[in-house]
Amino acid sequence: FLAVCIMVTNIATYGFQIIAARILGPGQYGGVASMMSLLLVVGVVQLGMQATASRRVTETPGQERVIEQTVLRATYRAAIVVGIVMLAASPLVSRVLRLDSIYPALLVAVCAVPLTIMGGQAGVLQGERRWLALAMVYLALGIPRVIVTTAAMWIRPTEGAAMAGVALAQFAPAVVGWWVLRRRADTDARPGPVKPVVVEMLHGSFALLGFFALSNVDILIARNVLTDHVSGLYAGGLILTKAVLFLPQFVVIIAFPSMSAEASRRSALVKSLALVGGLGACAIAGSWLLSWLAMIFIGGPDYAEIEGLLWVFAILGMVLSVLQLLVYSVLARRSRLSAYLLWMAVAAALALGAMQTTVEGLVWTVLIVDAALAAVLLTVTFWRLSQTPHRA
Repeated sequence: FLAVCIMVTNIATYGFQIIAARILGPGQYGGVASMMSLLLVVGVVQLGMQATASRRVTETPGQERVIEQTVLRATYRAAIVVGIVMLAASPLVSRVLRLDSIYPALLVAVCAVPLTIMGGQAGVLQGERRWLALAMVYLALGIPRVIVTTAAMWIRPTEGAAMAGVALAQFAPAVVGWWVLRRRADTDARPGPVKPVVVEMLHGSFALLGFFALSNVDILIARNVLTDHVSGLYAGGLILTKAVLFLPQFVVIIAFPSMSAEASRRSALVKSLALVGGLGACAIAGSWLLSWLAMIFIGGPDYAEIEGLLWVFAILGMVLSVLQLLVYSVLARRSRLSAYLLWMAVAAALALGAMQTTVEGLVWTVLIVDAALAAVLLTVTFWRLSQTPHRA
């Protein structure tokens, strides 16, 4: 059920982009797309907080209420800080993204607050393995965004109206998270110190930001080293890559609490890798055998030049999904060295990708870099898991 709800949320997110592109047109949609990309970057704080909350709840059985209150206190403070930072940066955001006015940039700051709060709430539910409640939070993230934002753009087709709809809808998952956690409060439980939670969240966000940079750096390279037409073809291929990347997202969410517990880390990682690899293999086979069908979702005949490379883009998506699982395994062990390996891979992709002049050359270069990183992380991860518990 959680997998279905996450899939519905991803479809709703994709649907929002299609609707916004059609209603707003290229002129206004460019600004909305850039602000949504900025929210993805800001969202690494939310993901870091979710991972921290889940790991701490899993690691301390019997103290869920104390950990919950501590994590939520840290979450609210982090949300306020992120909101203030984005508010202060709104003039710069407006100028860099070339927005019509500063108001959409101010709305991005508003979005950042409930987005961060949702991270802590989702982490608590994930650590407690309350899958139904967590599924409701994810549904509230996707469906209201489509409904509310479409209505706002229908009334006034501007980037400001679109972001107002996004900001209003962003409160829905935070409200649902508050609702399902409201009876968990324990007035007798004294929350612990907030600083260790925030420090751990920052380390987690650093690693997740590295993965986010690695999984998106190739489109930036394409825009700078390829022609507009060829970079557009590459972007079309990345639609399939992102689909394969997000297909097993539910595996990461369900497996993370088990990867946080010493007794089940190795078995949870092995089973998750098998499932992620199996789903990826099915996607690769489908893109090879049914490339004509995949082309419909990518963009149709205009992208026919990359039909023969779709299976390569699918492999790239599978490698990235394996990397995502390994990054969360790293977070579960509170390891920090692997985060630097991610940023080294980003640098390698930038250096080697800048020398490419074709779609085929760029996608193979990025795939080789990502596969090499995955091999290194796999080796390091299983070596550390084979050591004594205090070193794992």
